Amino acid sequence: MGDDKDKAAIYLADARKLGVLVLQPDINEFVANFTAIGNDVRFGLRSVRNVGEGVIDSLVASCKSKGKYTSFPDFLDKADIGALNKRAVESLIKVGAFDSLQHSRKGLSAKHEDAIDAVIPVKKQAAIGQDDLFGDLGGDSDEPAFGLDFPIDDSEWPRKQLLAAEREMLGLYVSAHPLDGTEHILSRNRDTTISELLGSGRTEGTVQLSGLITSVDRRMTKQGNPWAIINLADRDGEMEILFFPATYTLVQHALIADTVVSVQGRLNDRDGAVSIFGQEIQVLDVSSAESGGRPPVTLSFSSYKINERTVSELKRILAAHKGESPVRMRVQTPAKTVLYELGFLVDPTSIASDIKGTFGPDAWQGAA
Repeated sequence: MGDDKDKAAIYLADARKLGVLVLQPDINEFVANFTAIGNDVRFGLRSVRNVGEGVIDSLVASCKSKGKYTSFPDFLDKADIGALNKRAVESLIKVGAFDSLQHSRKGLSAKHEDAIDAVIPVKKQAAIGQDDLFGDLGGDSDEPAFGLDFPIDDSEWPRKQLLAAEREMLGLYVSAHPLDGTEHILSRNRDTTISELLGSGRTEGTVQLSGLITSVDRRMTKQGNPWAIINLADRDGEMEILFFPATYTLVQHALIADTVVSVQGRLNDRDGAVSIFGQEIQVLDVSSAESGGRPPVTLSFSSYKINERTVSELKRILAAHKGESPVRMRVQTPAKTVLYELGFLVDPTSIASDIKGTFGPDAWQGAA
C-alpha cells in the first residue's frame, strides 16, 4: 500500500491543483479504481481497506440485478450474503460510501453489526427455500424486509473524527482535510510539499516540510535510549520522519498527535523507501486558520483572455502584493468553469486596485 498510497497522493495533489474535485467511494458508483466522473475523479472501492474483490463483485452483481440501493435497509435487503462482511461494511461506512443514501456515518456504525446479524439468518433460510416463513427478501414491496425496519440515528461524528476514519480506511484524507485553511501558514514554513518531494525522486540532502502529526510511535533502543517515528501529513501526502535519541531529547515535547509542525531533516533512502531523519521541529500556531483563517482572494477570467501576456502580467502583480491570503482563479469556458489554486499569498487590500485597473472590474471577485 505504501508505494501506491504515495503515488495516489501525487496524483490527487495534481488533480486538486487543476480544480478537479476528488470524490469518496460510493456504494452506488461501482468503480474499482480511480475513475473520471464528469469533470471529477472518484476513489474506487478497491482503495478501501478490508473490502476485497469478492465483496466488490457481489455488490456489483446485486445492484445490477436488483437496482441501486436506496437506503441502508434496502442495501441489506438486496445484498448477497457474500457482501455482508461486517469489517467490509464498517470500512465502507467510514469512508462515506453510504453518504448518498442520506444516513449518518455515526448512525450506521452504531447499527450495522446488529442489522447484519439479524438479516443473515433470514437470507440463509431464503437460500434453502424457507423464505415463505419470513417474507419475500428482495421483492418489489416498498416496505422494509423482515427485521430491517430499525431506526438509524441521524446525528453525525465531529468533523475531526469523520476525517480520521476516512484516512484510516483509505490512507488519505479525501472529502476534506484537517489542514484546510492553513495553507498560508504551511507554505511559509517549508521548502516543498510532501507530494512534490515524493514526485521529485530526491533521495539526498536536507528538506523542510510542514504539516500535521498524524501518529507518534515512541520506541527504545537496545541501550535503553528513547527515540520516535512520526507520520507527517500535509494537504496532499504523508511521510515518515525518524527522531533518533540525540535529537529526540530536544524535540520530544513537540511530538504530539494532531499537532501542526514544521520539520527539518535529512533525506534517507532505504531499499527504495524514502524517509527523513528529523533534526529540528517547530510547533506552528494555526489558531487563526482554525477560527476562520485568511479568506482566499478569487479572480475571474474568461478563457479567451488567458494568454502568455496576461499570465506574465498577473504573476507580476501577485508577486508585488505579498500577504497571507491564498489566491484562486476562476476560468470560464463555454462548457464549464474551472477553479485553480495559484499558489500565491497576497494582501487583498492592496492588490484589488491593480487587478481591476489591469484586467477590468469583473476580474476581481474579492476575498470570499
